[in-house]
Amino acid sequence: MEKYLRQNFVLESKRPSSEALRRWRSAVSMVKNPRRRFRLVADLAKRDEAERKRRKLQEKVRIAIYVNKAALQFFGGIVDDTPGKESHYKLSKEVRDAGFGIEPDKLASIVGSHDTKDLEHHGGVQGLARELSVSLDHGVVSSDVSVRQNIYGLNRYVEKPSRSFWMFVWEALQDFTLVILIICAAISIGVGTATEGWPKGMYDGLGIILCIFLVVIVTAVSDYNQSLQFKDLDKEKKNIIVQVTRDGCRQKVSIYDLVVGDVVHLSIGDQVPADGVFISGYSLSIDESSLTGESEPVNVHQERPLLLSGTKVQDGSGKMLVTSVGMRTEWGRLMVTLSEGGEDETPLQVKLNGVATIIGKIGLAVAVLTFLVLTSRFLVEKSLHNKITDWSASDALKLLNYFAISVTILVVAVPEGLPLAVTLSLAFAMKKLMSDKALVRHLSACETMGSASCICTDKTGTLTTNHMVVNKIWICEKSVEINSRDNEDALKTSISERVFNLLLQSIFQNTSSEIVKGKDSKKNIIGSPTETALIEFGLLLGGDINTFREDYKIVRVEPFNSVKKKMSVLVALPDGGGFRAFCKGASEIILETCDKIVKADGETTQLSKEQKKGITDVINGFACEALRTLCLAFKDIEGASNVDSIPDNGYTLIAVVGIKDPVRPGVKEAVETCLAAGITVRMVTGDNINTAKAIAKECGILTEDGLAIEGSDFRNKSPQEMKELIPKLQVSRLLSVISLNAKLQKLIKLLIFICVGNGSITAFGQAHPSNPVKECI
Repeated sequence: MEKYLRQNFVLESKRPSSEALRRWRSAVSMVKNPRRRFRLVADLAKRDEAERKRRKLQEKVRIAIYVNKAALQFFGGIVDDTPGKESHYKLSKEVRDAGFGIEPDKLASIVGSHDTKDLEHHGGVQGLARELSVSLDHGVVSSDVSVRQNIYGLNRYVEKPSRSFWMFVWEALQDFTLVILIICAAISIGVGTATEGWPKGMYDGLGIILCIFLVVIVTAVSDYNQSLQFKDLDKEKKNIIVQVTRDGCRQKVSIYDLVVGDVVHLSIGDQVPADGVFISGYSLSIDESSLTGESEPVNVHQERPLLLSGTKVQDGSGKMLVTSVGMRTEWGRLMVTLSEGGEDETPLQVKLNGVATIIGKIGLAVAVLTFLVLTSRFLVEKSLHNKITDWSASDALKLLNYFAISVTILVVAVPEGLPLAVTLSLAFAMKKLMSDKALVRHLSACETMGSASCICTDKTGTLTTNHMVVNKIWICEKSVEINSRDNEDALKTSISERVFNLLLQSIFQNTSSEIVKGKDSKKNIIGSPTETALIEFGLLLGGDINTFREDYKIVRVEPFNSVKKKMSVLVALPDGGGFRAFCKGASEIILETCDKIVKADGETTQLSKEQKKGITDVINGFACEALRTLCLAFKDIEGASNVDSIPDNGYTLIAVVGIKDPVRPGVKEAVETCLAAGITVRMVTGDNINTAKAIAKECGILTEDGLAIEGSDFRNKSPQEMKELIPKLQVSRLLSVISLNAKLQKLIKLLIFICVGNGSITAFGQAHPSNPVKECI
């Protein structure tokens, strides 16, 4: 049977094509009607229709963008600059009374049509801010949120209305076998009443109707409850947290609470939550493939300032002014054409439906054979008694009973409730995981987790608390442990004032974090955990970020990304003293860019090979103490005429910082539970291998006979060597998949497939800092 299933019911467990789904559904829908068999999964016809609509609208958006660009280039930017012409349209009384100077549709058309000339007519982003009565520095006033929602709309999309309970009852009644049973019950009641009288002749028919009623109610209640569960899950999945400036302070709000006029902060990996206009930022690159279908990222700057909802920030950082929300955005127009796609079948559902089909075929054959045998026996008995031509109502009732018995055999033989029970159990598992702040996007993840033989886990934020503090610093060839105020004072007195200022500059200037005032007037640091730890350290040393921001103007920023593993910034020195570049990032990468080191008196000296080896030993020593290490460096540039790029070498090393990220409580016990259950736990991280080994030992992941290996060393192994190493592999330091070529990606996949063997694998990703909900992939 297993061979038969493999040959006839082959279906990819992840993202199978529509053709494969149709072929499989055709194979398993011979006995039971497909409308009920696949009521809990994707509607392929609706999905294809939605995809056609999406592509059609996507093509229109893409053409509109390029036609607009071509037209502007063709006309050479010739526009009618008559003063006040852009204000010829009349404002509605509602908009005027609310204190705004632009209509919602007019505002939406600026971004929707990609008309930068129209934006210029309104005075650019500053002009739009004036018309929206908002300050780009302080953002929206909280008391105006409801007014803006009434005028410009809510940031919500039109959703498919939920089906009522009676719709599920009606769908349950569409089952072909139930229809046959209803017909049998009606005939049985009619014939029984005619032959046996009232009420005795009703018993058989009413018994069948009662069974049908129970089946329909149970099915409808189960499907309705599951639809409510999926609705709650989908709502939680779409509730993205964004960072905005409101009431003069930076804060986190739900994407649903976003309003026109909000100043939104964007960073790598964020989704653009609404249509808007670029205010300021550095190297902001947007992936618009989900909207326009174009794979090339778009660079957003002052000359190309328009951002579209639903796109992704691929690189850089910036701020945007929200101009359209909800259904007035391009993404909203696209979403309104789409219908609910539903979930694909999980691997277990595929197998169970295949088994149900085989049993159904056997049940169908037995049912037909039973009906033929009983009917033949009945006809033979009539012929033996020479009554083959003598028919009565009782004879018709007997034949009807034979047919009902056959249908009953078919209904009983097919385990229709088995796939339903699996679906409900997986949906229940999704709800339980969601209550533990683990968001599951697909049903198959719950099934996979239930049969996992290997867990590959990230370190930061998963095994650790993701709350970092500076624990040690190596500066001017001295190592200082930071665990009290006395140690901080000792650090200040052990180095010169110039070195101390360089340290504070490298902390406060080269950062994407911000210090903002909360509603309780307390200072809060908004940013990644690593940068937050550095800023807190700088504040403890007595530094003032505003002083450095005022004295040193930032000229160019290269934000941190997982490929370069460093962040650089170029600042202009006061009084025209040239430029200074600061760089921070992974210790081994920054150290390679340095050829000098700063001494305690503030002077610089050449960095020898012996000194580099000694610094490497310091870095490894920090890492062995479970500290994440960062190097801080700078480079003075005199008389630079070209500031379009930041140097990649020739830096002077300032310090090596060791940051502590404590292990999350309960992790060691959880690892022990997994090991006791026969589940292997492996750590895959991008941190220093020594740091990873120290954390893994603390968590109980790395054992005496376990193996910890660098990703580069692993990739240089042959496939045979990999197969021998992987059973012992417990800690691995791998580069981001973004930086891998196709061959290396295949090796990573090989690692995963060898890890799981014949079982399954579950990988836990790092929680996004703006959302405590983790994802199970």
